[in-house]
Amino acid sequence: MGRFRRHARLKLSGGRTIRFGSKITFMERIWKPDVTVAAVIERDGRFLLVEEETDDGVRFNQPAGHLEDGESLLDAATRETLEETAHRFTPEYLIGIYQWRRPARNMVYLRFAFGGRLRGVEAGRALDYGILRALWLTPEEIAAERERHRSPLVMRCIEDYLAGRRYGLEAIRYHE
Repeated sequence: MGRFRRHARLKLSGGRTIRFGSKITFMERIWKPDVTVAAVIERDGRFLLVEEETDDGVRFNQPAGHLEDGESLLDAATRETLEETAHRFTPEYLIGIYQWRRPARNMVYLRFAFGGRLRGVEAGRALDYGILRALWLTPEEIAAERERHRSPLVMRCIEDYLAGRRYGLEAIRYHE
């Protein structure tokens, strides 16, 4: 990464300040959101969720997580679903792209939510660290637990799914 000298104070997210003449990399001065994926999976009127331990207590979420280095969005959604629920998932369409600012932590998430089909379950597979269980809930049961959602995106993704929002995967291109 290129380096440059800064001859003023530069305030960074999180309250950090770079002083006069400090060397910083371009990566330090460019803000980037946290990119995440989620799988919205419905079966017989119920949605697959996880109950997980978080810094804010036990919360509900779709199978979801961060995009890893060198991974496509589709591969990330498949991996996260398997790791968090033991279900093998194949994304077939994009439900939506969501941007959410988490004010308490001064973070912004960019979530890609996918719908698709399950190809089975790996019985006995250990779930990811922090995942208490995978469970199937109706939209009404999910709505009744809003205060325990990991983010407002949990219900929003389900509402968009129920509204029929579907976008073709050809909109997403992965280049190595």
